[in-house]
Order: sequence, then structure tokens, then C-alpha cells
Amino acid sequence: MASAVHFYDQQPIASGARSMREEILEGLRAPQKYSSPKYLYDQRGSELFELICQQPEYYPTRIEEGILATMVDEIANLVGQNATLMELGSGASRKVRLLLECLQITSYLGIDISRDFLLESTRKLAEDYPWLEVHAACADFCQRLRLPRNLNCERLVGFFPGSSIGNFEPSGAQAFLGGLHRTLPKGSGLLIGVDLLKDRATLEAAYNDAAGVTAQFNLNLLHRLERELGANLDPDRFSHKAVFNEELGRIEMHLVSTMAQVISVAGESFRFRAGETLHTENSYKYSVAGFQAMARRAGFASRAVWTDRQQHFSVHYLERQGRRLNP
Repeated sequence: MASAVHFYDQQPIASGARSMREEILEGLRAPQKYSSPKYLYDQRGSELFELICQQPEYYPTRIEEGILATMVDEIANLVGQNATLMELGSGASRKVRLLLECLQITSYLGIDISRDFLLESTRKLAEDYPWLEVHAACADFCQRLRLPRNLNCERLVGFFPGSSIGNFEPSGAQAFLGGLHRTLPKGSGLLIGVDLLKDRATLEAAYNDAAGVTAQFNLNLLHRLERELGANLDPDRFSHKAVFNEELGRIEMHLVSTMAQVISVAGESFRFRAGETLHTENSYKYSVAGFQAMARRAGFASRAVWTDRQQHFSVHYLERQGRRLNP
């Protein structure tokens, strides 16, 4: 019986990891100011993202959950019995609940960068599934992952829902999959959600919901800079913008300075022109064949792919092979 969560705080000892202060300042010094999307996910940001997933315009969550619920028996046959499920960017662990009963897994590892949100969600999971051994690692999965020593890794299956792979630059997505290839034992599986290319109107509506939740999520980064880095700025002098860059095949999220202003972050000053932006997130969209080719170069073979009728979203089951084509 699982009475508690086995927790591992890997943030301070991640090999080669840079601090939030270093990464934010580097981005603000760039000609096109930017911030890593991982800094959108503090406790408040994680809560807001869960609200985004409930908005009618935000199709990825609704479609992906439909695919998982419909295809769960096929997924279970591919996963097999007595596996350990490792969820990357576990958030509220809502989607994994669609799989737990049918997959017959013995243990679960949730990995997320938001410590408090991770602890809250995995404790609920342990309470609701007392037969499940629950582990939680606060870690940046953009860095090389270190699996807990007492985790059963004989049959390990990665779960990366929500099309978070799209937040990486294509080269970064390739490197991320290569990192998973190093982490997962040979023969392990990877169940991953991938958003597909589609019309501009559908894409832009999904990231500009009428209720303004995505705007709050984006602007929350500025509140986090105030709180954690002592930033001197006024979030009301910025606005949210999300547009589809057709040439690059990605949604871009920006914070737009509504006036000429100077802000201060960690004691360093940065000038914004009116209309200048802080680029906070990309979400790349793929074709099924394009993503499968990327996975193959990283050493994963496609075992199954499921899509909705409109071909808006895809869920892939990949199997780790012995070697990568693009090391």
C-alpha cells in the first residue's frame, strides 16, 4: 500500500544547470529578448495552465484525452504488465489517470519543475491509488535526467503528454529525444503527444482564449520576476500576444511592451521600445511523418500512432532501439 510519495529534489544538483537569474538575464540581453518557457511554470503558472486546458478554444487537451481514453486497451498491450511509468512535466497528473487502471503499472514517477505543484498532485495520486508506488522528482527535464536509485526500471515507459515537445526548437527536440534514449533502457517505451500542423485560425484561437487565461499565464512571468529576482517593473505595461509563424511552423507567445520603458531585473536595467517584445514560448507543430523521422534519428521506432478525425493532434507510442542514427 502506498502511504506516501517518495520525493527527490534534484534541482540544486542538476549537472551543468544554470540558475534562473543567469538564464533570464542572458535572455534580456539578447537583441530579441526572450525567456525559457519553463519559467512560466511556478505554482501560479501551473495552476493557470490547468485552467487553460479547460478553455473551449484549447483543443490539445480535449483531443489528447479523448485519444488516450479511446485507445487505452491498445496502449496497455504495447506497455505490457508491471511497468514503471515516468511522466515528464506531470502537472496535475490528470491525463495519467486515464491510463493507470488499464496499464497495470506497479510504480509511477512524476517529474516537474514546479516543486509545490508536483508534491500536491502526486500526493493526491498516492491517496487515490493506494496500490501504486508513487515517486516524484523536482527536476528540469530539459537537463539530463537521473533516475532515482530505488525506482524499478526493468520496464520503464516514458509519458510526455500535452505536445510539450513543441516547446523545444527542432534541434532541441531532437536533443531531448536523444537524452531520453540515453535515460531509458533498451526496449522501453515512450508515449508522447504531438500537436499537428493545421489552419491559422484554430491555432491562434487556442493561444488567445476569450477568457484571457493564456494572457494571465504569460503575464504571470513578470510577477514571478518581481517576486524571485527583485524586478522593478509594471506588468500592466505589457500585453499578451500569440501568433502563428507559418514559415517556421510554430505558435509564438510574446509579452509586448505597450510603451517605451526601462525595467530592472536582478539589479540590471533593460530598455524596451514601444511594441518591443519579450519572447516567452514557442509551440512547434509537426506532421506525423516529420515527427516519426525525428524520433527515428534519436533511436526510437514507431510502434503506433493515433489521431483524431480532423488530424489536429497525434499520440505516438515509440520503442527505444539499441542505437541512435543521429548521436
